[in-house]
Amino acid sequence: MPYLGGEHTVRELRRALSNPNVQADHLRYRNTIHRVIRVMSQGQDVSGLYSEMVKACATVDIVQKKLVYVFLCSYASLNPELSLLVINTLRKDCSDHNPMVRSLALRNMCNLRLPGLSQYVQQPLTVGLKDKAACVRRVAVLGWAKIHTLQPNTEIDVAVVNELYGLLRDPDPVVMVNCLRALEEILQEEGGVAINKPIAHHLLNRLKLCDVWGQSEVLAVLQRYRPRSEDELFDILSLLDPALLSHHAPVMAATLRLFLSLCSTLPAVCMSALERARGPLLAAAGSTSRELRYAALCHIQLLLRSEPGLMGEHYKRFFCGYAEPPYIKQNKMQVLVELVNDDNVAMVLDELRGYCTDVNTETSQTAISAIAVLQTLRDLVWVCPQCGDAVCSALEGWEDNLQDSQGRGALLWLLGVYGDRVSGAPYLLEDCIDGVRSEVSAEVKTELLTATLRLFLSRPAETQDMMGRLLVYCIEEEVDMCVRDQALLYYRLLHCGIEEVRRVLQGGRRSDPSLGPLIGRPPEPISQWASSFNTLEPLTLGASTVGNSDPATPKPSTLTPNTMTSTPGDPHLPGDHLSAAGKNMFSHSPPMAVRMSSFPKHLSLSLSPPSPDCSSGALSLSVSPALIPEEFERLWLQLEKGACLEVCVCVQSFGVKEDIKTVVRYRS
Repeated sequence: MPYLGGEHTVRELRRALSNPNVQADHLRYRNTIHRVIRVMSQGQDVSGLYSEMVKACATVDIVQKKLVYVFLCSYASLNPELSLLVINTLRKDCSDHNPMVRSLALRNMCNLRLPGLSQYVQQPLTVGLKDKAACVRRVAVLGWAKIHTLQPNTEIDVAVVNELYGLLRDPDPVVMVNCLRALEEILQEEGGVAINKPIAHHLLNRLKLCDVWGQSEVLAVLQRYRPRSEDELFDILSLLDPALLSHHAPVMAATLRLFLSLCSTLPAVCMSALERARGPLLAAAGSTSRELRYAALCHIQLLLRSEPGLMGEHYKRFFCGYAEPPYIKQNKMQVLVELVNDDNVAMVLDELRGYCTDVNTETSQTAISAIAVLQTLRDLVWVCPQCGDAVCSALEGWEDNLQDSQGRGALLWLLGVYGDRVSGAPYLLEDCIDGVRSEVSAEVKTELLTATLRLFLSRPAETQDMMGRLLVYCIEEEVDMCVRDQALLYYRLLHCGIEEVRRVLQGGRRSDPSLGPLIGRPPEPISQWASSFNTLEPLTLGASTVGNSDPATPKPSTLTPNTMTSTPGDPHLPGDHLSAAGKNMFSHSPPMAVRMSSFPKHLSLSLSPPSPDCSSGALSLSVSPALIPEEFERLWLQLEKGACLEVCVCVQSFGVKEDIKTVVRYRS
């Protein structure tokens, strides 16, 4: 609500506007009107001056007309009766000999937003479509779109639509683009403007005459047209080729999207178009505009899904700058991971090591500098084992900079896998174990369990005591059931022997599926993402992945009876399952108490008659509930007090995935 200024200000302005001496002085009168606009822009209510401003619009001074029209359009809805006088003045100005006055009158007539406005505006707009001045035709075309927006339920005038189609061949390119936009608005329910071969080729031939906004609009409309022959297709591609190398990122992106749409059945042509667009994309990724850089990086990640080596030679362009914001740094690191190969791995690793040691304190506490750097190092050692020594040398001294649970989890993972190469690994883990009671993240605790057990295999003398203390705490004192179950799992696994533990935790290492082409991920067909190119979808996907890559975060657990399959591609899971001896130990171990409240809420329970076989256990957990609540309550009440039911639960954790038999007392 506008600020109600003092009546003194309004009275003073009214006296000045009504003063004949002020009206006689052209410059003083304009300055007074300018004061009114300034007061209005400050939020004060000056609607009481509407009648004086209506009189002021009767002038030949175009500057004064612009100022008065701004005021009248702002307060027209509060003074509908006086606005009729304005319409008469505007209709008169539509016949002025000055084309600037005519275009100004048409524009402001459509901005009044009065009920029943169309009956006053249609005739001037129809005349404006045939005006000799291009500036008047531009305004008249957009005026018809505005009238349709204000009154969408009115019947579409076929004559106006035909006139707008005819203006697509207007010699002025702005009029042509405005006609496309107006037809899109008016014919929205019919699917927008219809593009046939003559219109398509006319738009393509006039494309270079349009400005950046006009070219983007034309290219977006041409997405609907499909060539009828291969010769016509290549003729269109020849006309689009210069726009593919445009220095303006919006034009290049719209052209590339049209290329990919037209050549969906010609993969070789699509790949050639991607290579030609590489230069403009790299230029956009190095733009001074942060927003443009981020959008370019998100679209580059999209392209790398189908052409992994597209930016391989230009990996240095994705090195992070010191003053760049964190979200751009993380996107650049994600692109760098995709571009790592045998030739550039040493230089990329040196650059990443610089990020680990040279960043300032504030940056090191953010998720980008702490998580992305360590996880990129983790990804590098997965695909380049020969880099393990260089990565490990960059780990020591970094534990104090990590303020995020995800970063600590990534560091623990590296210490567990490459702890034999880090001289201070046992001491780092011991500090974490001593502070495990104050650790609030269950993911970090489970990663600490796995890292300690892995380090025990390579350095048992230094790790045995701390591993025992960690297992005792997690089994006897830990309240998080996921951490407790994993500790029990490792404790029972140790009873199977060291060789069995080594085979489970170190055998059959698998690559991280997020590493893309470096580990042989097949390139995606371009058709899978071509429709989302040059839209907001790549940007939303890029935003959702910033800070979400976490090696310490377990995948959603699947709780099913006697499930023995591992999750493909999870580097934490073993290559094979537990041996028969391990299974027997699990089945003969003392039963553990399980609190049903610790299970995920989205899981449901289904009861069945008890069976000695775990695979057909009395209680199974499934995603789809087999019982309605009333049936479950009836079966629950039928259980005798103190009755025990055997539960077979498949527990998935960072180290292994195995069935555990336990006993649950339902009614006591």
